[in-house]
Amino acid sequence: MSSVIRFLIAAMLMVSAVHSNLFAQGSAEDYERSARWWERVNNKVFPREVRPNWMGQERGENAPAEPVTKFWYRSQRSADQTDILVVDMPTGTVSSPWDKTKLAASLSEKLGQPIADNELRINEIRFENATQTWQFNFRDKGYRWNPNDNSLSDADKISNNNDTPRRRGGRRGRPRSSDAPVQRSPDGKWEVQVDNHNLVLINTADQSRHPLTTDGNEKHYYEGVFFWAPDSQRFVAIKTEAEVQHIVHIVESSPKDQVQPKLKSFNYIKPGDQIAVRKPCLFRIDTKQAVPIADTHFPNPWSIEDIRWEDDSSRFTFLYNQRGHQVVRVVAVNGQTGESGTLIDESSKTFVDYAHKLYSYYLDQTHEIIWMSERNGWNHLYLINGLTGQVINPITQGEWVVRSVDYVDVEKRQIWFQASGVYPEQDPYYLHHCRVDFDGKNLTLLTSGNGTHEVDYSPDRKYLVDTYSRVDMAPITELRSGEDGKLICVLETATLDPLVATGWQIPERFVAKGRDSQTDIYGVIYRPSTFDPNRSYPILESIYAGPHGSHVPKSFSAFRREQEIAELGFIIVQIDGMGTSNRSKAFHDVCWKNLADSGFPDRILWIQAAAKKYSYMDLNRVGLYGGSAGGQSTLRGLLAHGDFYKVGVADCGCHDNRMDKIWWNELWMGYPIDKHYEEQSNVTQAHRLTGKLMLVVGELDDNVDPASTMQVVNALVKADKDFEFLILPGVGHGAAETPYGHRRRKDFLVRHLLGVEPRHP
Repeated sequence: MSSVIRFLIAAMLMVSAVHSNLFAQGSAEDYERSARWWERVNNKVFPREVRPNWMGQERGENAPAEPVTKFWYRSQRSADQTDILVVDMPTGTVSSPWDKTKLAASLSEKLGQPIADNELRINEIRFENATQTWQFNFRDKGYRWNPNDNSLSDADKISNNNDTPRRRGGRRGRPRSSDAPVQRSPDGKWEVQVDNHNLVLINTADQSRHPLTTDGNEKHYYEGVFFWAPDSQRFVAIKTEAEVQHIVHIVESSPKDQVQPKLKSFNYIKPGDQIAVRKPCLFRIDTKQAVPIADTHFPNPWSIEDIRWEDDSSRFTFLYNQRGHQVVRVVAVNGQTGESGTLIDESSKTFVDYAHKLYSYYLDQTHEIIWMSERNGWNHLYLINGLTGQVINPITQGEWVVRSVDYVDVEKRQIWFQASGVYPEQDPYYLHHCRVDFDGKNLTLLTSGNGTHEVDYSPDRKYLVDTYSRVDMAPITELRSGEDGKLICVLETATLDPLVATGWQIPERFVAKGRDSQTDIYGVIYRPSTFDPNRSYPILESIYAGPHGSHVPKSFSAFRREQEIAELGFIIVQIDGMGTSNRSKAFHDVCWKNLADSGFPDRILWIQAAAKKYSYMDLNRVGLYGGSAGGQSTLRGLLAHGDFYKVGVADCGCHDNRMDKIWWNELWMGYPIDKHYEEQSNVTQAHRLTGKLMLVVGELDDNVDPASTMQVVNALVKADKDFEFLILPGVGHGAAETPYGHRRRKDFLVRHLLGVEPRHP
């Protein structure tokens, strides 16, 4: 055989192999498997979560008079087998609340038919503390079981599930002395009303009326919410300068109840708009006049809230958030003179994340304030002197972050909180539960397992049921001491074996260095169930870079949409680049006036590092997709990094930050509106498109103005760029997550990253 013939045969075999490899991805079988992915992986991982039902204590926030030492929970062993178990917390002993054989025999006798132990499928159940008996439903009837004498009797059918909802921690809000302001004074002698935008003081004894203001009108009005001093001699009202409404119009093209379209209009304030300006006004009862307050310390409010009087009526304080969100402060006002000053000042050259990292707790008896701050570069708690505003001591400190406060024990002067980064050897995003004294001493880590944690505290917080997991590890549930966090016993350990048997690929946690060559960037890699390391796979990034949080999943889930799409023949990745939250302040600050960055310098390095380790990841075929802020980032990836990202599907993107909701955009992009808004607009940069783009939007999107996408379309048309555009009638935000939008997105990615025409089953 000649060398020419041998070469031709080898070339034909190579082409055939490549052709076969390509058509093994994006096939009808792949589509069928992707469409049924939920069915394939659902109900495979057991036992399920442990939801404790505390025995001997009605649900509530207060600790019981008698300690709670036991709880019961359902242990789901399979899709059709659930056991009821009782846990004695001091000993860690786990047992059944009844003798199954005797209960089955009693039920057999009661129903007149044989019932085996394994047929005891009891659904609704309740422990009755008063009688120390168990009430339950079986085969649509109610029964009561006494474990002391193994007796069974009829009972009312339980109408609803009594499982205790998770007690996953406290609110992010701030306890207030005036949560429900009232018109009437504390002594009951006076009442304030709003009359034609002005305030009127009413003597409740003789109903005499005394006008307090005359300057109120539709544009400058007094609100009907009042904050009375405890001595009833003064009160605070809010005077508001009305916002200038920004009306957005959208058209419902195909309403269900008529042939003709409908115009829908709503107020939607955008960056730079004139917002409502609220300022406090102080009034004296004896003079029936206002006491002037200079706004030197609160000149340009985004918000005025949390108005609180001192117990002795000497002053009131309020929380001032300055527009532009670089200043948040507690302002104190003298109740007699109206003189104001700054009590606590929180300022930043970038932004103060008031929406997610603001917490204050007022300790009125000791004149202290627990205050959350990033002033040292990490989100922590501080104990503040409530009279002077001076820092008494840091409560928490270190290169880790407080994520939320669960509970403040004023008597013991302890704080129960959630944090991440407390174990340097673990993923810094994993949530752990902790306790610390007000003086910063005795920091106790109550959870330790290598994963992200959710806990249920016993009513007296002496015990906690801790469930932790990772994307690559099924949940483990432990009973731990609330005193020192020590492990008492392992309650449940779920297994991945049945899930892996379906072909489910365990997601891989992957870490690579970011743009500074020092900071670790964390992400996840998903592979299809048909994964073959000898094939070549396009890389597809599911992107969301919103600065309000971190977005790579940390806990276990058998089903994720990314895995479903990966079944078509992709390697899918998710990454938290710089500019997202829950790390250091410096890590977060990358987003400031810089949303277009979207962490791309970190993301690209991360993907390149993964591809260096895994040769089957094809750096010549990289795409991305996302919705909302992820839609904005998707298009930005194609425009600014078109040499790396070749294909993108951008759903309902806020493509120009001047077009989106005010709070989200001014927080990260700043105020006033400057040239950086225009420079970072996808509309402004649309002419740079080189890759394959699909834009998706719902015509009824009231979250992100759909005109934001239309303006990109307009710019692309003017630049003579090819792209696909899908607008879905009757659909709101997240159009690509509808069945049709999702299918079209998959088809576009298959067509342009796999190089084959979609073949649906």
